[in-house]
Amino acid sequence: MKRLCIHTITTKPWELETAFEKYSEAGIKGVTVWQDALQTSGLSRTRTLLAGSGLDVVAYCRGGFFPHTGQSGREQAIENNKKMLDEAAAIQAPMLVLVCGAAVGQSLETSRDQIKKGIEVLLPRAEENKVSLAIEPLHPMYADTRSAINSLAMANDFAEYFDSQWIGVAIDVYHVWWEPELRQEIMRCGKNNNLLAFHICDWKVPTVDMLLDRGIIGEGCIPIQKISEWVDEAGFTGYREVEIFSKLYWEQEQDRFLEKIVTAYKKHYPLDIDT
Repeated sequence: MKRLCIHTITTKPWELETAFEKYSEAGIKGVTVWQDALQTSGLSRTRTLLAGSGLDVVAYCRGGFFPHTGQSGREQAIENNKKMLDEAAAIQAPMLVLVCGAAVGQSLETSRDQIKKGIEVLLPRAEENKVSLAIEPLHPMYADTRSAINSLAMANDFAEYFDSQWIGVAIDVYHVWWEPELRQEIMRCGKNNNLLAFHICDWKVPTVDMLLDRGIIGEGCIPIQKISEWVDEAGFTGYREVEIFSKLYWEQEQDRFLEKIVTAYKKHYPLDIDT
């Protein structure tokens, strides 16, 4: 499965050593490492485990969270992101995914301005480390505290404002599938060489938890195949990254969960299967 990547948060109960071993055994080629798992394992051990895993490191998650009502909070966010850029470089991750943040107590416009200023400060560090910054737009339901960047059009605007090879966009179907101009914005993203990452999961109906009830591909209402076709048409040839936050699945046996993910992927992407 030459384009299948799994985020370590997807199989959250597994420690990194187990996750890397299981992914590799299942024929998965790529992994996106989350900082919480890296911190538990330790940077040095994570590097050793990755070196022996045979997996491509697709990305590092998740930086951002720039907006704060106080100066000290904004400064701390910058330091945290600099640290994550260094960690990304250490594990040879080509990009740091940014969940850009928002802050209650100030306008979305103020939060967006703080995001822009935060990225400006980080850009030299990103270039130094040769790690791209991938701006991920989030669904509007997260505009309170998680992100003031709430559409692919907005993410494109930000990437084009910086006009840097080290700034781009991460598209997650969970957040953008509803957008009326989605195909147009995907093409715009690809045309400007800003399409850095593509995350896949599904929107379950009914969804019982807006954060922690994502579904396996084909389990919900997102037209994943159509969106995938648009993303490929836009020139994207990178990994399709499975990113699932789910209390339901985290409580289940993780080997079976991974098997379900792989089975669903093979069904929806038959041309991606090595024969």
